Parts: sequence; C-alpha cells; structure tokens
Amino acid sequence: MEDWTLRESLVTAAGNVRWDRLGEPGGEPVVLLHGTPFSSYVWHEIAPALAAGGYQVHVWDMPGYGASGMHPGQDVSLGAQGGILAELLAHWGLREPSVIAHDFGGCVALRAHLLHGARYRRLALVDPVALRPWGSPFFRLVGEHSRVFEQLPAALHEALVRAYVSSASHAGLRPATLDALVGPWTTEEGQAAFYRQIAQADQRYTDEIQPLYPSIALPVTVCWGTEDTWIPFARGQELAALIPGARLVPVPEAGHLVPLDAPARLTSELLAFLTA
Repeated sequence: MEDWTLRESLVTAAGNVRWDRLGEPGGEPVVLLHGTPFSSYVWHEIAPALAAGGYQVHVWDMPGYGASGMHPGQDVSLGAQGGILAELLAHWGLREPSVIAHDFGGCVALRAHLLHGARYRRLALVDPVALRPWGSPFFRLVGEHSRVFEQLPAALHEALVRAYVSSASHAGLRPATLDALVGPWTTEEGQAAFYRQIAQADQRYTDEIQPLYPSIALPVTVCWGTEDTWIPFARGQELAALIPGARLVPVPEAGHLVPLDAPARLTSELLAFLTA
C-alpha cells in the first residue's frame, strides 16, 4: 500500500480535491479525515482494513494537501475545510456517514457538523485539534514568519519537514512512509503550501466551536496516543469530558500519528465503535 493513489477529483471553491472510495458499493459509509501536515496516506493501512470489514470507505486530501490542488492565495484554513467537507458529503450523496478524523481533521469534522449542518452516524476523533490553546512553539514561529521560511533552500526545507513529521511518531516511521508523507511538500508548489497552511492556522476556528461541544448528540469516541508529544493525552481527557457520553480510548505506545504508530490497535477500536 505504499503506492497510495486517489483516483477521483472534485473542483471546489478552495481548489481541486482528490478523493477515492474503497470497499464494495452498498457498504455502510465511513469517511476518513487526515490532519496537518499530513494527507490521506496516514490511513493507508486502516482504510483497506475497514473496507475488508464491509464498509465503503471514503478518503480525501484536503485542498492544499497531498495530491489535491495547491496554489498561491489558496484558503486552506479550518474555516474553509469544514465547508469543503460538507460539500464533499453532498457530492458523495452521504446523508449520515460515520466519520473518523485525525488531528486538524478533527476540527474540520466538528465544524462541518456544528456549523455546516453535516450529519454523522458516529464520530471518532483521533488526537484531534479541538481545544485551546494549540500550536507548538515551532508552529507559532513558522506562522509568524512564513514568508521567510518559504524562501529556504529546497534541501533545508525538506530536512525541516522530515524532522517535523518524524516528531509526530513515537514508534518511528518507516523510510517509505516518511517519504510518502513528506513528498507532496517538496515540490516548488508544495514548499509554499506547507508554510501557507501553517500561516492560516488560527485558534479562533476552535474557539468558535468549543462552547458547542456539550450540544453534540451522537455517539463519539476519542482515541488518543498516550505518548503524544504534540497534543498531550490530558487534552483527550478534557475533550471527552466536554462531549456527552463520549468514550476515551487510550492507545499505548503511540504518539500523535496513532494511525501509523498503532494501526492494528486503532483499527480494532474503530471496528468495535462502528459496530457498537
């Protein structure tokens, strides 16, 4: 599955979105959301496993990420991505899918549900960006000086991205996996896009919805890597306490990149949640 290809596309206001479906038609729909600075590739082990379990799995790269379009002036903010998800669900004809979202994708899923009227059967949040405050010192530094970082020599830029992405894993990423995650950011368009998405990150997009979490009225599970150094496990406990009936699932020996650090354990937990 190192050759991860999204075969379909949809032109949106934020740019071209690449997407794909796995599994037999008619299976219960599941939509997977990636985070930043990643792509749908983070699900390359879990998506086929869910499809083999009888689900029809929808994967997509957000505008400005992975194989989707990247261009100057592009709005890749959390505000834009929530609307794009709602647009995709309508395009796919999915009225009430189950949604599984990692990192930044957690906020996107929550915004689409709470602000754009997207309906879900169930929602699984995996180490999501959902609570204030967020953003590491590195993240804030880059956001404040994105124009400077965009001008880094290509080799230095790639080394920075590799180190940053690697730090999200506790177990350590296989070379081919790291290459697949870093690759989209190493083109000329990708280098600018990498700093653009950080520059547009703004805590106000989570501040806007955080007071609404107690109004969520659907089954929710919160899975969290116990060794997450990007967003500590305590944030998972706080988030689960805010959402009525939410269940917190610790994932031992996993960092922020739970789908890659502990794919078998996470798949097992997700299948149990989807069939509960």
